[in-house]
Amino acid sequence: MKIAQVAPLAEAVPPKLYGGTERVVAYLSDALVELGHEVTLFASGDSRTRAELVPIWPQALRLDPNISDWFVPTFMQLETVARRAHEFDVVHSHLDYFGYPLLKRVDAACVTTLHGRLDLPELPALYDVYDDVPVVSISDAQREPLPQANYVATVHHGLPADLLRPGTGEGGYLAFLGRISPEKAPDAAIRIAAGAGLPLRIAAKVDRVDEAYFKSTVEPLLSHAHVEFVGEINEERKSRFLGDALALVFPIAWREPFGLVMIEAMACGTPVIAFRQGSVPEVLEEGVTGFIVHSEEEAVEALRGVHTLDRARIRARFESRFTAHHMAERYLALYRRLLKGGPLGAGARRPGGIRATGSEGTRGIGSESTRATAGVAQAEA
Repeated sequence: MKIAQVAPLAEAVPPKLYGGTERVVAYLSDALVELGHEVTLFASGDSRTRAELVPIWPQALRLDPNISDWFVPTFMQLETVARRAHEFDVVHSHLDYFGYPLLKRVDAACVTTLHGRLDLPELPALYDVYDDVPVVSISDAQREPLPQANYVATVHHGLPADLLRPGTGEGGYLAFLGRISPEKAPDAAIRIAAGAGLPLRIAAKVDRVDEAYFKSTVEPLLSHAHVEFVGEINEERKSRFLGDALALVFPIAWREPFGLVMIEAMACGTPVIAFRQGSVPEVLEEGVTGFIVHSEEEAVEALRGVHTLDRARIRARFESRFTAHHMAERYLALYRRLLKGGPLGAGARRPGGIRATGSEGTRGIGSESTRATAGVAQAEA
């Protein structure tokens, strides 16, 4: 099968540091190649991939000090994809709604994975217009605020099986990994660690949009003796950071669309203590891969039982549910369904859809945006 993957330009594929959407696109593209398919990736020029790379801009927009208008490379990307769409069986976009006018008109089967939040007030009006564009949710919970979209599948994210190594938790600390923002709630993680009497290490980036929150709410707490702010870390450091942790603390204060860090922790055999928000009950198995709680007090109490969880079993659950090959196979099943039914991007809405999840029994265009789904100017993946 000839497949085009269209990635956000905010980060390289995969990102040099933080970035969820582009990381997933990288893992999916490589897995599809490994499964014998011809994959073309439209992304920034500093991307690394086993697919054929079509570089749209020399480097990731977030790391380019000279970029002032993110719309310019984005429009270049959309035009490039439009001109080459006839070469592919499937065009798979990760640009959120930015690609919709294009995807409705190209001569190929098209689908868009929605990586961000769907509870923004403008989206119902948008999807009343684009109610025939086939979209993929990354969790069933993600769909709830926007039921009118034309969902054709739910596909959970996956990681390469050998990307992260299992650890022993010998560091004895709690880990917080991601970005500093109100919805990720690192201040709650600090209070949870203090209540449990455990050290906390925070590996996270601070976006410009979140600097005020960081300075007013988080930075004053970093002086506490039990807190260490590590900053943004790369993929090479992630295995040890998560593997040495006693547990990952995930005290989210928003409707999390997926939460890639949860399966990263599981790949390291590390238990997750997470608030019951969004996708968390779909990803975590209570008492197996972690504990799902409703409050900071419950999180402190759950940490008392974290030693009862089997780290080898947590790793095994990752391998059975959340590898990149599992994700790629589910997308391939969807691609075949789209091709069998005709190029859905041509405009005919198809009712129903299929569910293809990883369960058994933002920022930047197309990424986990919180206050700007498009994320073109200052938002980052």
